[in-house]
Amino acid sequence: MYLTLFFHPSMNEIEYHGSYVPLQGQLMSEAFASTVDISFDVRGGLLIRQIHHWAAIVFLAGMFVHMMRVFFTGAFRKPREVNWLFGFLLFVLGMFTGFTGYSLPDDLLSGTGVRFTQGAILSMPIVGTYISMFLFGGEFPGTDFVARFYSIHILLLPGIMLGLVVAHLILVFYHKHTQFAGPGKTNKNVVGMPLLPVYMAKAGGFFFLVFGFIAILSAVATINPIWVLGPYRSDLVSTGAQPDWYMGFAEGLIRAMPGWEVNLWGHTLVLGVFIPLVVFGIFLAMIALYPFIESWVTGDKREHHILDRPRNAPTRTAFGVAWITAYVIMLIGGGNDIVATHFHLSINAVTWFVRIGFFVGPVLAFIATKRICLGLQRRDKDKVLHGRESGIIKRLPHGEFVEVHEPLSQEALHTLTAHEQYQPAEIGPAVDENGVERKVKRPQKLRAKLSTAYYGEDGQIPKPTAEEYKEITSGHGHH
Repeated sequence: MYLTLFFHPSMNEIEYHGSYVPLQGQLMSEAFASTVDISFDVRGGLLIRQIHHWAAIVFLAGMFVHMMRVFFTGAFRKPREVNWLFGFLLFVLGMFTGFTGYSLPDDLLSGTGVRFTQGAILSMPIVGTYISMFLFGGEFPGTDFVARFYSIHILLLPGIMLGLVVAHLILVFYHKHTQFAGPGKTNKNVVGMPLLPVYMAKAGGFFFLVFGFIAILSAVATINPIWVLGPYRSDLVSTGAQPDWYMGFAEGLIRAMPGWEVNLWGHTLVLGVFIPLVVFGIFLAMIALYPFIESWVTGDKREHHILDRPRNAPTRTAFGVAWITAYVIMLIGGGNDIVATHFHLSINAVTWFVRIGFFVGPVLAFIATKRICLGLQRRDKDKVLHGRESGIIKRLPHGEFVEVHEPLSQEALHTLTAHEQYQPAEIGPAVDENGVERKVKRPQKLRAKLSTAYYGEDGQIPKPTAEEYKEITSGHGHH
């Protein structure tokens, strides 16, 4: 609200005569001039600007971490699929709110980003030109996009996000919070502290901690110094131009993609930009639809209020780590010039690393994560059957040295064995009861294959049975 009192969302060209001497006499838009005035002439203006920008970055980072926590623990399962979609939409809308926000000053860096976005829009077949003309009010840059982005940034997107937040909190209140497995905790109860005063006090404390951290960060770390970059000119491009981290994935896809073009019926299809846009949309769609995909694979339509430990869902955890790996690799691609200059590398070498890493990195991350999860499951099974390693070495009468294992408490045993293990879906017999060959539809075959990949022999380690536990603890091989 404070910034809106001094910002002029206009692209009318004026000559600058403000307090920042190096820019005096230069032609610039009113949007850029008012932002410079906020930074140098408005009391506390620069600090508020920086708090606003850093808070946007931390806000998106917080949502990303929260969504990954929900993903890895399986908190998105029924009845919370709709709430997962609300969270996903909040994240996506937050990305575009941030983009429209840092585009408003009309400086050389943000103008380059807007030009980049306009080129991506133009790559869309048939509709790209119409969308670009509608968004910018004519040919780029036009005279309207700052005012339009301003309305979108302070009114349209925040209004939608506010509605989603309210809906999100209503569903959280209705469904109650999820909980990790433990004694007395089931899918039919909620064990924890009350909202008032415990969680409200915690939330208030976290608010002041985060605000204090962002305020200190904004006071000591400069971000987006537009007076150094200068006003936007369509014939110039700023060096080291890269977006904030949450848009780096999309830019990395475009930077890494070869400049392919196809001419069809007198029209040029810019595949070097259009394909990355499609891939970006697919990656986002995978996040949004994953709860429904997993529910279809497992066939589980029950309500779940008990969280999974990530190790007990190896395939899901591996998918999540593979997705994050692809995101990080493309984030490097989005700043390939910065990486090249800071680490004294060839920009071509960085680009080729990103191109290869985008396909190889997620696969390696998937395999490594799944093996780690299975290894942790084996360790849990061993702890249940043999107890915890005590570090005490004992010498037996016949001279053998063994390590004494301490039995786990009942609470620990429950935690390590409370998770549910699905059985892979089966297609069933090849013939029916009359000996007639059954026609199995392709979706059924696909579901069976995916289910086997998720929950087959290579997808999970069987939990120790009560019989195994009794046999081991009765003295057969237990120290």
